[in-house]
Amino acid sequence: MMKRIFLLTLVAILAMPSMWGQSKQYQSFGVAFYNLENLFDTIPNNPLGRDDEFTPEGKNSWGSRKYWAKINNLARAIGAMTTPTTPIGPAIIGVSEIENRGVLEDLVKAEPIKKWMLQIVHHDSPDRRGVDVGLLYNPRLFRVLNVTNHRLDIGFPTRDQMCVVGEMGGSKVGVIVNHWPSRLGGQEQSSPNREAAAALSKHIADSLWSVDPNIGVIIMGDLNDDPMDKSCAKVLGAAKNPDGVGPHQFYNPWWKMLDRGIGTLAYKGSWNLFDQIIISGNLLKQNVTDGGVYYFKAQVNNFEFLKDTEGSRQGYPLRTHAGGVWLNGYSDHFPTEVLFVKEVN
Repeated sequence: MMKRIFLLTLVAILAMPSMWGQSKQYQSFGVAFYNLENLFDTIPNNPLGRDDEFTPEGKNSWGSRKYWAKINNLARAIGAMTTPTTPIGPAIIGVSEIENRGVLEDLVKAEPIKKWMLQIVHHDSPDRRGVDVGLLYNPRLFRVLNVTNHRLDIGFPTRDQMCVVGEMGGSKVGVIVNHWPSRLGGQEQSSPNREAAAALSKHIADSLWSVDPNIGVIIMGDLNDDPMDKSCAKVLGAAKNPDGVGPHQFYNPWWKMLDRGIGTLAYKGSWNLFDQIIISGNLLKQNVTDGGVYYFKAQVNNFEFLKDTEGSRQGYPLRTHAGGVWLNGYSDHFPTEVLFVKEVN
């Protein structure tokens, strides 16, 4: 198995020059995010009843058949996140809407991705819905150095922000995994909660840079806001264009994508792009001088099999339930991915 993985990685490196039309060789690393839409187990184990609807007796009749179907569906979606230059999938996959570590353990053992031997970083948050964020990573491509979790104080319990520091392609990066507060009560009325979440992410980034000014920072997650909203555009200052973005500033590659009508979730005919991966300026080629990894491109992994084909939902993400009916789908969000490259000669 290890010999086969080595050969696949070598093929990936050698394949790169034909993609760029240059004589240089590159290695590619995928960094993805996926909202797994209520990945709960079937056991009623929350003392506050936060998981009641995801039990065999709950309103979703959430039993073993449905649970294992969702696990395998999600594994299929993650398993499809390969390219000619990332044949063993992303180096990092941030996830949200998971009940506990156990569901991630089941996920990484599912047949479509079992061979990747993904590892898990997880932390129990105080969220009032009982969901957390987490990180899956391929230890052949990413090495974890440190993990910290950060509480967001907005007057009610919500998801903690997880910061995972590690090495990817020899470069040190800090990955901040988020699931910002929802738009419950209205977008404008709830915006201050997401602005506070953005301020916390920026504070974490600034703290990382105070220790190591050269560390790359990746802010990812279901932000419940679009790139042009205040939390992203003003508080984080994540720019629409990479030109002029300084090493300790942020570039948002999803802004122009949403302008073209490409999103990750839809409601009443309108697309949003909440599932963002925002990168610091020192991960842009113009600011990389030490041979480290740098941004190449971003993509919404809206594979055809992830799309609904029925009626008014046609083309939308094929979710697990809709209108109280089990659709045997994947998630109400499409996954997103950013590709980084490193010159190897």
